Amino acid sequence: MKEDYISLIKVKFPDGSEKEVFEGVSLLELSKDFEKNYKSTIVAAKVNNDIKELSYHLYESCQVEFIDLTNEDGSRIYRRSLNFVLIKAVNELFPDRKVIICHSISKGIYCEIKGDTPLTAEEVDLINDKMEDIVSSKIPFIKKVMTIEEAKGVFKRFGRMDRFHAIEHRKKPYVTLYKCKEFENYFYGYMVPDTGYLRKFDLKYYKPGLIMRYPDKANPKNIPEFKEQRKLFSIFKEYKDWGRILGVTNIGVLNDIVKKGSISEMIRVAEALHEKKIAQIADMIAFSKNKKKVVLIAGPSSSGKTTFAQRLSIQLRVNGLRPVTISLDDYFVDREFTPKDETGDYDFEALEAIDLKLFNKHLSDLISGKEVDIPVFNFPKGRREDFSRRLKIVDNQIFLIEGIHGLNSRLTEAIPQENKFKIYISALTSMNIDDHNRIPTTDTRFIRRMVRDYQFRGCSAADTISRWPSVRRGEERNIFPFQEEADIMFNSALIFELGVLKTLAVPLLTDIDISQPEYSEAKRLIEFLTNFLPIESKDIPMNSIIREFIGESCFYK
Repeated sequence: MKEDYISLIKVKFPDGSEKEVFEGVSLLELSKDFEKNYKSTIVAAKVNNDIKELSYHLYESCQVEFIDLTNEDGSRIYRRSLNFVLIKAVNELFPDRKVIICHSISKGIYCEIKGDTPLTAEEVDLINDKMEDIVSSKIPFIKKVMTIEEAKGVFKRFGRMDRFHAIEHRKKPYVTLYKCKEFENYFYGYMVPDTGYLRKFDLKYYKPGLIMRYPDKANPKNIPEFKEQRKLFSIFKEYKDWGRILGVTNIGVLNDIVKKGSISEMIRVAEALHEKKIAQIADMIAFSKNKKKVVLIAGPSSSGKTTFAQRLSIQLRVNGLRPVTISLDDYFVDREFTPKDETGDYDFEALEAIDLKLFNKHLSDLISGKEVDIPVFNFPKGRREDFSRRLKIVDNQIFLIEGIHGLNSRLTEAIPQENKFKIYISALTSMNIDDHNRIPTTDTRFIRRMVRDYQFRGCSAADTISRWPSVRRGEERNIFPFQEEADIMFNSALIFELGVLKTLAVPLLTDIDISQPEYSEAKRLIEFLTNFLPIESKDIPMNSIIREFIGESCFYK
């Protein structure tokens, strides 16, 4: 009689080690042997560069890389699962109310609980307690796959018309839902195995909603200290108001406009809102009680700073001012004095990479009417040229300075505060896929950068993906801590832009195959972009911020 046996397979790990395991072992079982090597709970894994939930079983030899909360993918999975628990808790406590996951703020997610009466602090405490009960119950997240038509029936039955419209134009023939006991919901992306993984969270009442807080990637064992971001919160509210003006609150509505052939009018109104806001900022500068001599523009990567500065310059000229641009790049210290980062590479984004003493002296001298010699930096040589350019300004001239350190007071510490005007710019989209699935602000900038890097810098999508974590670390260190120092914030997001970017980004992303480490991120972004119907760029004006990334801008010849 033939004996039953189980085959062994080989699993390779990022450190080069190998382990033989039984065929059919789950990632969850396998992860138990490796938990001690990670800084926080393992929540998923990459199998041959493709992200899998811990419920996934291995049937052939492969490479496995576990994902914990110090990883961006792990952090996303944790936040998404926590959103599910919040919605489930509210559904059990207040079945007639609706949860809307809005946007990130103060190291957390701002959410609104819509109902006949305003949310109270006491109700937030009740929701927090209910979430703790759900977490302690360790309820499994069960994945369900159904056809588009079946899913539409489910969403219609439960009154989720936001989700119904979001999947109406999908090309995929199926939809993935998750079930947690009797409660079902759709979430774009992967989940932790059960609610017991979500022990660290905190709810803070933040009128008219709440902020759900969770561990930070840098310190996954603790919830970061709460820091108020009132200016940032107000700009999200402004964008929501713009969405109401445009009649677009989620992707489903946007896709309906595209399908009806009405997108051209919406593009014109969206661009007009941008122009109106830029004109208002120019008025604030020109008619300020204290005479502004230095305008500082700062924001994270791919925010559209350069185009914004050009358009602001035009509006300042309308007000009788003559902007003069000074490049911070010309004030770099010689290469030998450039600070280095933790890996030993030159850190050109460090504030100390700029000759602050000379920069402040030149600004002060220029403002007082003196003539100065502006340095010219030679990047290939890594030092200043022997020649310079002479500069002197007259009374109606104003300095426009764009750079990542613009909001940091140390950059211009010699200039009195009343003479400076600081602008923070970023693509702060708050349009949702649906009520429970938001669009991360970083994804818009990420896709902008990917398209621009390929078109104008000769970089592949894989190159952009591999560099993005380093870019993000620089933003966390040099830009985000100073956001609230701004006098005004400008949201450079355009409500139609992801439909336009999709047509250029998807072909670049599909070139990344499963053998490349960037594959899982490419797959995530492709899946994200499937939510949008494509939009042609022909109706986008040549001075649009999005032209900085897709081409044919009137500011770049």
